[in-house]
Amino acid sequence: MNKSFRFLVNLAILTLLVGIIAYPKVRPLFSGGTDAETAFQPQQRRALNVRGYVLTPTPMRDLVRSTGTLLPDEEVDLAFETSGKVIGLYFREGSHVQEGDLLAKMNDRHLQAQLQKLRAQRRLLVEREFRQRSLLERDAISQEAYDQAVTELETLDADIELLEARIAETEIRAPFDGIVGLRYLSEGGFASPNTRLARLIKVSPLKLEFTVPERYAGEIMPGFPIDFRVDGVLEPMRAEVYAVNPVVDDRTRTIRVRALYDNVDEEMKPGRFASITMQLSETPDAIAIPSEALIPEMEGDRVFIYRSGQAEARYVRTGIRTEDRVQILDGLAFGDTLLTTGVLQLRHGLPVVLENL
Repeated sequence: MNKSFRFLVNLAILTLLVGIIAYPKVRPLFSGGTDAETAFQPQQRRALNVRGYVLTPTPMRDLVRSTGTLLPDEEVDLAFETSGKVIGLYFREGSHVQEGDLLAKMNDRHLQAQLQKLRAQRRLLVEREFRQRSLLERDAISQEAYDQAVTELETLDADIELLEARIAETEIRAPFDGIVGLRYLSEGGFASPNTRLARLIKVSPLKLEFTVPERYAGEIMPGFPIDFRVDGVLEPMRAEVYAVNPVVDDRTRTIRVRALYDNVDEEMKPGRFASITMQLSETPDAIAIPSEALIPEMEGDRVFIYRSGQAEARYVRTGIRTEDRVQILDGLAFGDTLLTTGVLQLRHGLPVVLENL
C-alpha cells in the first residue's frame, strides 16, 4: 500500500515537471507564433506634433552688456598746506571756477612783513654788488671780495623765494577748471592740512567706468565706441574707451575699462548708474537659432531637424550668443528645417508632424 502510494506521488510530480518543460514549446501551436518573433515585431510609434522653420541667412551682432558708473574727469579735496586762521573765502558753493582762481586765503601778515624786510635788504645788496663789480673791473678790489657780495645777494634771493613759497601755502587756488562743491569751513575758522574746505570737481568730460569678461580683453581697445543709457534719459549716449586695465581681476575674472563722455552741456552728474552696450562684431549672413532649440549635453550641443517625416539629431558648434539667439558655426546649413518645440521629447528617428508647414 505504501509502495503504491509513493509510486503515484512520484508519477504525479514527474508529470507536472514534464508539463512545465513542454509548455513553452506547445504554446506557439495555439498562439500562432514564437516568442522571438513577437519580441522583434516593431512597435508602432505615435508621431509627435512639433513646430519648425527653414533656416535662412540672418544678420547677427555680438553684443556685450555691462553696467558702470559715471565718474568726474578730475576731483580733489581743497585744503591748506599749513595751519592758520581763514580770513577770506572767494567762491560760491556750486559755482564754476577757472584754473588758478583764488578760492581761500589764510592770515599771512607776519609772513608779508618778513618778505617786505627781505626785499628792502635786497635793494642794498644789489647796489653793493654793482659797486663791487665796478671796483673789480678797475682792479680796486680782489675777486674774493666781489664773490662774497654775490653770494650774499644769492642767499637773500633764496630766502625771499622760500618766504614766497610759505605765503603761497596760505592760499588755495583752483588746480583746474571745475565746479566747487559744498564748503565745510567758514571764514574766521582755524584750518590745518587735515581740514577739508570743499571739493573741486570737473564734470566735462565724464569718465564711465565698467568691467567686461576677460575673454574680451583683446577686442576692447582705446578708441572703441560704446553706447550707454541712464535712468530718465530716453536716447542712448555715446562714449569712447580711452584706457583698459592691463590686469585681470582674479576674483571676478573681469577687466576694468574706462571711457570718456563729452558731457558738453554738463547735463550728466557724476555717480549715476549706466547700462552699457558694446557691439564687438556683426555677421550679416549667420545661421541663428532660438536658444530654446539648443540642447546642451555631455557630448556637446545638439539640435533636431526635420528629415523625411522624422526627427534627426545634429551636434552643432556654437558662436555668438545673444539674449534669445545662438549662432551655429558648424552642424547646420541653410535650408534645414529646425524643430523648435517639443525638443525634450524628441528622439533620433522619432516620427514627427510639422504643424506650421
